[in-house]
Amino acid sequence: MKIIVNPTKDHWSQIATRPVQEQADLEEKVNGIFEKVKSQGDLAIKNLTLQFDGCDLNVLEVSADEITAAENQLEESLKTAILQASQNIRSFHQLQIRDTLVVETMPGVVCKRMARPIQDVGLYIPGGSAPLFSTVLMLAIPAKLAGCRNIILCSPPDKNGNIHPAILYAAKHTGVTRIFKVGGAQAIAALTYGTASVPKVDKIFGPGNQYVTAAKLIAARKGTGIDLPAGPSEVLVIADEQANPDFVAADLLSQAEHGADSQVVLVTTSSTLVEKTLASLESQLEVLPRKEITKQALEKSWALVFTDLQTGMDFSNFYAPEHLIINTSEPNNMLSGVMNAGSVFLGSFTPESAGDYASGTNHTLPTNGYAKIYGGVSVDSFTKYITVQEISAEGLKTIGPVVEKMAQAESLEAHRQAVSIRLKSLS
Repeated sequence: MKIIVNPTKDHWSQIATRPVQEQADLEEKVNGIFEKVKSQGDLAIKNLTLQFDGCDLNVLEVSADEITAAENQLEESLKTAILQASQNIRSFHQLQIRDTLVVETMPGVVCKRMARPIQDVGLYIPGGSAPLFSTVLMLAIPAKLAGCRNIILCSPPDKNGNIHPAILYAAKHTGVTRIFKVGGAQAIAALTYGTASVPKVDKIFGPGNQYVTAAKLIAARKGTGIDLPAGPSEVLVIADEQANPDFVAADLLSQAEHGADSQVVLVTTSSTLVEKTLASLESQLEVLPRKEITKQALEKSWALVFTDLQTGMDFSNFYAPEHLIINTSEPNNMLSGVMNAGSVFLGSFTPESAGDYASGTNHTLPTNGYAKIYGGVSVDSFTKYITVQEISAEGLKTIGPVVEKMAQAESLEAHRQAVSIRLKSLS
């Protein structure tokens, strides 16, 4: 990690830049994948799966027998953990369901706002060396609570044509409708256009690498909704001198191990804490199975020392981290100052990994500074809201003149007439 002491605000933009591939290069490659899937459908998906995943598939959809076999492969202790996490996530998200809002804005003028589920949604679940079965819980549970009609899951297969059994188990127990062995940008393209096997969806959810993120942005331009730009993972830790450097180092490593393009940031008022944290990073790093990937992420990461915590919080809001850990002596005192963050973790004993798996909050969060304008996935993400108004005859007498006057001022005579003709019928 690079160390900077009291970086001035004119250097913050440089520090806050995430390690991403050249966007033009990404767009060109991903657009090429979209064109292949659009023109060749399943054939393109199978060819791209062979190219990128080393797997030659005959059938793209996961069968019921494969799901049963996967369930039988899992340790009972892991099944229990998944079910407990599911319960916590469901408990938190259940309370997000909103009743129909009814307001009488004027006598006889009633306005309503009612929720309706997005009908067909697609969930992208990363696989490979880190199969994120926890993301199935984070997406399928709120989708089911919202009442989505079809929940379609795509995840890349291994070289033997299998999806990780924990992903299949989680999908079965959260109400996923259909599962497909498709990964990467080609999965997003398939969900955008639809193929003979993979159905087209209305909105796509789920994190992924830079190619998946670029693909989701292209899908959005083609008329398919997306949850948010969720790319390479990141964490920012605000810590003071009381923080345990081993805890801080462990939190930084937990996000750095996601991928070489991840980024972690330590913000503190203590140079001593930085020294101890870096030493702990070195020792903890040596025992990690994903050590080489983690080291690459750390090379693009920062430790920043500020004179006071308020300036550190100002930088955090500027950076807008996906995950924000506040590990200070009085973390709740700093919470009111958080303006931009995907999810916040307070205190010494709240590791980010708890939110990743089982505390109950959602781990599908905005990255790359998008926390300035996006929140994380929730039941609302799978819901659209329809407004309704109903006006009685007496209500029209009250609100009608207001509408007539405003329509007349905007020179929209037919708008005024739609009210006037009714008022005349009542007189």
